[in-house]
Amino acid sequence: MLRGLCLQAGLKAEIWRPRRGQSLTGLAHEALDRGCGTLVAAGGDGTICAVAEACHARDAPLGVIPQGTFNYFARGLGIPLEPEAAVAALARGTKVEVHLGEVNGRIFLNNASLGLYPAILERRETTYRRWGRSRVAAYWSVAQTLVGARRAMRLNMTLDGERQELHTPLAFIANSAYQLRQFNLEGADALEDGGFALFTAPAGSQIEIMRATLGLALGTAQEGQDFDLHRAARIEIDPGRPRVLVARDGERQTMRTPLTIRRRDRPLRVLVPEAPA
Repeated sequence: MLRGLCLQAGLKAEIWRPRRGQSLTGLAHEALDRGCGTLVAAGGDGTICAVAEACHARDAPLGVIPQGTFNYFARGLGIPLEPEAAVAALARGTKVEVHLGEVNGRIFLNNASLGLYPAILERRETTYRRWGRSRVAAYWSVAQTLVGARRAMRLNMTLDGERQELHTPLAFIANSAYQLRQFNLEGADALEDGGFALFTAPAGSQIEIMRATLGLALGTAQEGQDFDLHRAARIEIDPGRPRVLVARDGERQTMRTPLTIRRRDRPLRVLVPEAPA
């Protein structure tokens, strides 16, 4: 279908799919090695992030055809969610620069997190395999994870050189002003100033953790009661163990600690629809 849509839009396109065991980032590098000038990621935010990793490393433009559950990256840039309109935008679009975050050298577009959110994603993949991908399945995985939530993390953090210890079930680093607006959260000013908005939830009972997490998801959470907001351009996190599960744009990865989160020094070029005259 995508090949046909590209032909209709006057675009010469080659469809690339990963071989068994091949990463999407590795596939993207292979496509660039073979002469592709622009890469287009068709998928959700995790797929787009993997392809963006190669595009940024090679200074190649990135196009997006959103096919995920939430599509925060595409929606934040005004990229249409319908494949026909998204392909048309590639043919007639313009390039914008998008700032990237990185955690231990691996990029993220919208967010990175540890604690409850990676656990929710792990449960979500199990739910997807059983019931298929949908927003209902995604929200159900949140409920299942919260019911089993037991412990908070003890994190030693350094925020722009200032050290502090936090006891929290969740650390969520936001790099998307659009996603913050969707959840009715403050912190966009930190992004505009070249940093991140870091959200942590207070340690408490299981009921209190459930209330805070659901409040964040529904856009009704209150700062100081359900979460604390920190603003920083460089974040270092030591969870007190050698490895920790980290989520980047919906994809999970075990990383060595401590974690260092900062902004990439060069933006990513992304194709977006041309602004109306």
